[in-house]
Amino acid sequence: MLSKGIWYMLGSSASFALVNWCVKYLDHIPVNELIFFRSIISLSICLYFVRKLKLPVLGNNKLWLLGRGVFGVSALTIFFFTIQNLDLASATVVQYMSPVFTVILAMYFFGEKVKPVQWFFFALALAGVLVMKNLKQGFNANDVYLLLGVCSAFLAAIAYNCIIKCRHTDHPITVVMYFPLLATPIMAVWCLFDWVTPQGNDWWLLLFIGSMTQVAQVCMTKALNAEDSSIVMPFKYVGAIWAFLISVFFFKKDFEPYTLIGIAMVLTGAILNSMVKKDKVKI
Repeated sequence: MLSKGIWYMLGSSASFALVNWCVKYLDHIPVNELIFFRSIISLSICLYFVRKLKLPVLGNNKLWLLGRGVFGVSALTIFFFTIQNLDLASATVVQYMSPVFTVILAMYFFGEKVKPVQWFFFALALAGVLVMKNLKQGFNANDVYLLLGVCSAFLAAIAYNCIIKCRHTDHPITVVMYFPLLATPIMAVWCLFDWVTPQGNDWWLLLFIGSMTQVAQVCMTKALNAEDSSIVMPFKYVGAIWAFLISVFFFKKDFEPYTLIGIAMVLTGAILNSMVKKDKVKI
């Protein structure tokens, strides 16, 4: 039976997949503007709960909270650029290197233990994501954006480790709030130079992005608070599956055999990693 932390991460990955689809759909709106709307909605929700729960506005572990905000904003900005300039599958594949970076960094920063066989399961899950993309066809995208995607994944991993550092010092709402707390003023100033007024359904999608981001961030923070990163982070790969399902239902794309094989590899790698970590499987 899956643990609470894993369920939180699965919910987070599904929510982020929906947000990413909206970002791709709204490619006529600048990235900084998308992040501004996303952040101001998230900040409003966070401040409401901070007041309701009577939490300290700036939190307790301020240095790591600030790091969570700085690296999180940087990673997301670069990631949104890759979504708008690459096909959604390629952008998702590159971003899903972040769980590997997260676990590796957690080994050195926090001394988390990773069993040797887990490296095989990490590789299996990552390979599954690559198979879903079908590497034989290559990446039909600019190499610069691929490299930026890798950079985004690494910065996101640092942000995740900052979240881990705050698991015993700050409420998940406070941890989540530090992202919009920094992003809102930064993106507001940036928007002054390239503002594009949303039209029609754009407003509803922007509201959806902000709301679903809040759900995704809270679920991810709760997941990292509940379990070691080596258990929950591999389940972030499942978000690639959601991305392909969204493509099927919204863009009427059919599954290719290599996609189904990749899905099986991702699920196998993630689930076996969790079971080995909890000593439910002896290898």
